[in-house]
Amino acid sequence: MQLGQLSLTLLVLMFRDTSEACTTRPHINALEGEPFFLKYCSSIPENESSTTKWLKSNGSHGQAELRPSSSPRVTMHGYALEFWPVELDDNGSYFFQMGNQTHEWRLNVIRRSKHNCFTEKQVISKTVEVGKALQVDCNHSYYQNLVNRTALYKDCEKIENNKNPSLKKNAEFKDQGYYTCMFFLHHNGKLFNVTSTYKITIVEGTDVQLNCSAALNEKDLIYWTFRREDGQEPNEHEGEEVKARTSEGKWHASRILRIENINEKNLNFSYNCTVSSEKGQDTKRFILLTKDRRDIPGHVFTGGMITAAVISGVVLSLVIVAVICRVDLALFCRHLMRRDETLTDGKTYDAFVSYLKGSRPEPGEERAFAVEVLPRVLEGRFGYKLCIFERDVAPGGAVVDEIHSLIEQSRRLIIVLSTSYMFNEVRYELESGLHEALVERKIKIILIEFAPVRDFTFLPQSLELLKSHRVLKWKADQSLSYNSRFWKNLLYLMPAKTAPPRGGECEAEPVLAGNCP
Repeated sequence: MQLGQLSLTLLVLMFRDTSEACTTRPHINALEGEPFFLKYCSSIPENESSTTKWLKSNGSHGQAELRPSSSPRVTMHGYALEFWPVELDDNGSYFFQMGNQTHEWRLNVIRRSKHNCFTEKQVISKTVEVGKALQVDCNHSYYQNLVNRTALYKDCEKIENNKNPSLKKNAEFKDQGYYTCMFFLHHNGKLFNVTSTYKITIVEGTDVQLNCSAALNEKDLIYWTFRREDGQEPNEHEGEEVKARTSEGKWHASRILRIENINEKNLNFSYNCTVSSEKGQDTKRFILLTKDRRDIPGHVFTGGMITAAVISGVVLSLVIVAVICRVDLALFCRHLMRRDETLTDGKTYDAFVSYLKGSRPEPGEERAFAVEVLPRVLEGRFGYKLCIFERDVAPGGAVVDEIHSLIEQSRRLIIVLSTSYMFNEVRYELESGLHEALVERKIKIILIEFAPVRDFTFLPQSLELLKSHRVLKWKADQSLSYNSRFWKNLLYLMPAKTAPPRGGECEAEPVLAGNCP
């Protein structure tokens, strides 16, 4: 096969030896709260008679033998030591003894993140070229026989309608992200979760950069190793080491290996990134594999970009229209769905109207608005039932008790504001409504600014705690029509009701504005 005829797709796998059936690495990471195992690799079958022993180092107190009675979470099966689950207290050195042979592991238990479904230190990286085969297999080499159910997540969101919890497709840029396989195991009547997370990076070309990064002490080293046995000139270039000190006093180091013009001589052998410290070495292996190349035709890509741009423009336009016309849309949906919030709450009135009463300066228009305009529109045209104290309550009786009772029977409290509003029983109406809104949460408040109010400090501060209140401004020259923004906003804040609009006047108030033409 000619080198120029070879069509390559790059798939980079980075894996840890803990996924193998036996544990070969001396330094092992485990995730808090998940089942975990250590298994000794031996050519001697486990069923052959041999004396085996598991021990844990207790620091200066020496080693303590682990027995089935040591902890209900720790079990031993042949050459395997299992944790159900592993906890932070399990940090330390473990020893397996068989005859005269002893093997040691250093276990580091990583604290589980409360804000994420995976831990960065336990991530397996895969780099895939766009348009090539992307595959995430959710299989566990050790626990597979115990797995009851498996689920696949992308960026911590479950991939729905996925009968087979694996991913196999041609890679697209939108596929980039973190994929987590979650295995559900049953052990001794309890349910446990084991996770494997893959960081999928989608690259565009046949050049690739392998980035190896780690948290180091000042004298630790990080470097790449790879072996060239064919005597050819290498096309790999190792970059300079980049270091930055962290807030914890350690160094965050990174070293990049750049591989240019990927071809068959780069395939099927390991690129090893090694971190060397006083405690030992930690190595990650990268392997390059070949896949069939299938490029996206230019006209398909161009058409897709145009379609995406058109769809984005349409969606943006719809969002803008929805924001501007949200009240109109909400009223239309109410009418279309025939919603009625007043059928089952047991209340008598749709709204209690509170306004300035008594012989204050120029109360005439304000009172006419509350007693005549609001009922004319809300009751006469839109079928609501209002409670207006001086109209609906007979003289005599305990005024305070009756006001409180009427507000309790109302779904909304409409307050016609003015600077002279807070007087006598009107103040009690507001305080009673605030109690129902803030404490009982049984009523919503609607504020109508009938005349311009420069300072709202005369209102109780507790009114600011209400998220549902909104100030509507009455403008006599603009608010008369039933289709004006004022009446639409007021209907939007009123409870949904199925009573059909009635005919009649074309405008809200002939008393204030003269007759309709």
